Amino acid sequence: MAGIYIHIPFCKQACHYCDFHFSTSQRYRSEIVAALGKEIALQKDYLGGERIETIYFGGGTPSVLDAGEINFLLDTVTRYHQVSPEAEVTLEANPDDLSAEKVNALRQTAVNRFSIGIQSFFDEDLIWMNRAHRGNEAENSIKRAQDAGFTNITADLIYGYPLLSDDKWQHNIAQMLSYQIPHISAYSMTVEPRTALAALIKKKQTPPVNDQQSATQFVTLMNTLQAAGFEHYEISNFCKPGQYSRHNSNYWKGVKYLGIGPSAHSYNGIARQWNVANNAKYLKALDAETLAAELEELTQENQLNEYIMTSTRTIWGLDLNKLDSIADKASRQVLKDAQTFLTKGWMYQQNQTLYLTSEGKLYADYIAGELFF
Repeated sequence: MAGIYIHIPFCKQACHYCDFHFSTSQRYRSEIVAALGKEIALQKDYLGGERIETIYFGGGTPSVLDAGEINFLLDTVTRYHQVSPEAEVTLEANPDDLSAEKVNALRQTAVNRFSIGIQSFFDEDLIWMNRAHRGNEAENSIKRAQDAGFTNITADLIYGYPLLSDDKWQHNIAQMLSYQIPHISAYSMTVEPRTALAALIKKKQTPPVNDQQSATQFVTLMNTLQAAGFEHYEISNFCKPGQYSRHNSNYWKGVKYLGIGPSAHSYNGIARQWNVANNAKYLKALDAETLAAELEELTQENQLNEYIMTSTRTIWGLDLNKLDSIADKASRQVLKDAQTFLTKGWMYQQNQTLYLTSEGKLYADYIAGELFF
């Protein structure tokens, strides 16, 4: 099995914290959509004929596309790949795009899962983030999707930023739970170097993010969602039992995937490939029926470290036997380095698998880094 990721590099406006590749101008939108179709054709052999189990429209803001454009891309995928009839087809969407008309039009496509970027239900917070929607649109977008018959819905929240008091954070979580959706993602606000947020903090026009605030709100998130019956199956992701994001879970499990579009990454088990993060250069390459991409062959050390990084974040844990399948006796070194965290109660071992405890999840990136080869 394998997955396909399609990057739609357009947004109505730039969120202050975002460092993903996008353009706020849609001047070349039709040309980009056509180029995405060309790249799907050019890359038809990348996955070696494996059946496609997941398709994910990310961005940017894929919901700026209309149903016809989405159908064109999905039809192109099915022309060149065998797609499972039960494939998970996810569309990332902003609340302000999900009008009743738009949702009903999307119902006529193969899209069967929405990932809605709520972030907050408070208008002042959304304005501070420079989001295009407001709190009432966040609520209405979920309800419209449900009314149209979409049941597989996930929505995002952000925590750990200066405007978010603990009371507001608890309200955001409770509001999200009230919609009875099966999946919730929540991310700690991070300050990426070349973003508007970084510039605002540097100019002292907004306070810096506070690590202790983020940690406290993360603990609140874990406790509240787990009490509500959600599985904490990856550091930033929670779901009702068994209702994982199949696409993202496959990333963490090392399943092959093909990335289509400017800045998109691909992985075939032995190498990574990534497209240029520039719309003009991407279009120029596809006009010439070529790819503007870089390739990295993964060394044994790369494969070990990548598996450690992804597996420790998940409910499935770090399988010591899998480490040894990548490099003989690799598990010995990892077990040795993990002793500190086992003693602290940040990790525990069950049979041949290492897992993070709830406390250990606060230090996930640090722990993974200390286990690297």
